[in-house]
Amino acid sequence: MNASFGKKVYFLAKRILDIIVSLCGLIILSPLIAVVALIIKLDSPGPAIFTQKRIGKDNQIFIIHKFRTMKIDTPDIAKTDLLNKGVDPYITRVGTFLRKSLIDEIPQLINVLKGDMSLVGPRPALYNQYDLIKMRTEKGVHKLKPGMTGWAVLEGGEDLELAEKVEADTYYVKSMSFRLDLKIIMLTFTVLFRKKGIY
Repeated sequence: MNASFGKKVYFLAKRILDIIVSLCGLIILSPLIAVVALIIKLDSPGPAIFTQKRIGKDNQIFIIHKFRTMKIDTPDIAKTDLLNKGVDPYITRVGTFLRKSLIDEIPQLINVLKGDMSLVGPRPALYNQYDLIKMRTEKGVHKLKPGMTGWAVLEGGEDLELAEKVEADTYYVKSMSFRLDLKIIMLTFTVLFRKKGIY
C-alpha cells in the first residue's frame, strides 16, 4: 500500500515538474525559439517545425515536434532511417548545429506541456522501430511516457545498440525516483560536450 502511494506521489510530482519546467521553458526560451525559427526559414524553404509520428505511453502514437533540420524534399526513408546517420545530403546548413547543440529538441517542450512526453523517460521510438518497440514492451518500458532526455541518453544515446538502449531503459524503470530524474536532467547538459551519441 505504501509503495503504491509512493509511486502515485512520484508520478504526481513528476507531472507537476513537467508542467512547470515546460511552461517556464517555453516562455523564457521564446526569443530563442523565434530566432531559430527565422534562421531555419531563411536557410531553406519549408516550415520551421518538423512533426513526426512517435510511440508514446502504452505504445500509442503521438505527434512529436522538433525544429526542422532536413530539407523538405528529403525522402521518407531517410527521415525514418533507424540510425538516421547517413543522411548528410539532406541535412540543412544549420541542421547539423541544431542537432549537435540539441536546440532542435526544444519544441518538444510543447509535447511535455500537453502530456505526450515527460522531461525524463525513454526516448520516443519511431513508429516503425518495431524491434525496439517489442523489446521495450517485453520489459514494461512502454508503460512510461517517453522523455526529452533519459538514462539511455547519458549511457551513449544513438551510439547504443537496441539491446543496450532497452537495458538502460529497464534500469530507469526499476530505479525511478524524483532524485534520479533531477540527476538525469542535470547530467544531460554534459551530453553537449560529447562528440558521439547525437545525430
